[in-house]
Formats: sequence, C-alpha cells, structure tokens
Amino acid sequence: MSLLSLGLLAASAVLHTLWNLLLKKSGEKHIASWWTVVIGGVIFAPLLVITGLPPAHIWGILLASAVVECLYFTALSFAYQGNDFSLIYPIARGSAPAFLWVWSVFILKEELSPGGMLGIGLIVSGLLMIGWSSLRDRSQFHINLRGLLSALLVALCISTYTALDGYAVKQVDPISYGFSLFVLIPILLTPLTVWRYGWPRLKQEGAIHWPRLAGISMLGILAYVLVLLAYSTTPVGYAGSIREMSVVLGALAGWKLLGESLGGWRVAGSALLFGGIILIALAG
Repeated sequence: MSLLSLGLLAASAVLHTLWNLLLKKSGEKHIASWWTVVIGGVIFAPLLVITGLPPAHIWGILLASAVVECLYFTALSFAYQGNDFSLIYPIARGSAPAFLWVWSVFILKEELSPGGMLGIGLIVSGLLMIGWSSLRDRSQFHINLRGLLSALLVALCISTYTALDGYAVKQVDPISYGFSLFVLIPILLTPLTVWRYGWPRLKQEGAIHWPRLAGISMLGILAYVLVLLAYSTTPVGYAGSIREMSVVLGALAGWKLLGESLGGWRVAGSALLFGGIILIALAG
C-alpha cells in the first residue's frame, strides 16, 4: 500500500472521529444523522454541474450503494432498540472487515497477499477486543437474537456499500461519484425518516442544532471523499479494514475528552489493530 493511500485513510479516520464526537453531543441521533445527509445533498447538488454525473454504466452501482446505505441507517436504528451500544457497535464495526475480505477476494477478485490477509485478521481481532473491553466495563448488558442479527446486518451493509463504492471509483472519477452519492442518499432516506418522526419534529431539531449539524455534515462528507480517493488506487479489502482505525481514535478521544475509561483490553486491541495496519502497509 502506498503512503499516500495510508495518509488519506488516516486523515479520513481523524475526520470520522471528529464528526462522531459532535454527533454524540447532538439530541436525537437518528434525526441528526438524517439532517447531516440532507445538508450534504443540498450543498453538493449544485456542484454536480461542475463535476458532471458519473458515466451511465455506473449508475446501477451508484443506486445500489445508496440503497444499501439507507438500509444501513435503518438497521443501525433497529439494532440499538433494546440493545446496548457497547455490544452492537463492536459487533458491527468488527465484523464488517471480515465480510469485506470475502467480497474483495471472491467478488471483486482482488489479490491480497498472505501478509495483507494476516493484517486484516489482526485488525478484526483488535476491533473485537476493543468491543469486549466495553462489555467488561458494564455490570450488565442485554442482548437478544434479534439485536445480534441486526448488528450483523449493519456489518453486512457496511461491507457491501464499501465493496460497491470501491469497485465503482476504480472505473470513474471518485469526486463525481461521491457527490452523486451524497445527493442520492437523502432523496431515498427522506420519505422513511419523515414518516417515522414527522416533519415538525425534524424541523425543530434542525432549527436548534443546525450549526453542529452543518459541521458534522462537512466533516463526514470530507472523510468519505478521502476514503473514495484511497479506494480508487488501493485494494478495497485493505482500505476498508484500515478505515476502521477510527474506532481506536474514538476510544482515545473518549478517554481524553469525555473522561471515559481506556483500560488494558482497549490498549491491547488498539495495538493489534495498528499492527495489522503496519503489516498491510509493508506486505499488502
């Protein structure tokens, strides 16, 4: 893997951590997430006049990716109903690189070296270890089969839209593709969101928190543009796994900025994850 791709993914992970910290301090998380994609769509729709739409042969993949990302938002909301964040989140983020490895090798036909595959294994192990540390910090937690399956569905969605986007930007301009994606997602997501929450409530949340929501939107979109640029030159199996370093950065930010516990398990998991990144950088 080139240093440029590694730098793009590292910068994206930092931005991802920042917008998640802002989102954590927002009111209703799912409404805030909807507003961020809507704001992004409004901002980037006019820019498509400059970049142009991606070629017609890629529109099917673009639509499929947008549908899967909408499913991701829905599945994530469903998974958190009656289940602990500390259990659902690590299952979803930790399992996604494992699914992505399958898609990248067997669907995208990417050639991953033995050292690179070992690096992916270390990243997955580190993510799951960080998740396990969150469980150890809780005196009790509740989970049911429906919640577990929902978390795995979230992971499946993450890996699927990552594979679709990675395949697309190797054929077309990543900027044009990304801008089109940012416009399409809110169009598909809005009807369900308005039906679920109602426009008065959505409008109220937007009026109260709009500066924070605008900041989250810009950070999130820039983070994903950097990821798309990395996907265009790097095997998706590697890039999608390295992208999850944001989980470690989030744990560090929570420790330093929010007073959350770090603990030995999280440190060990972080070491495994960064060891996997180094292995991919050297042997991938």
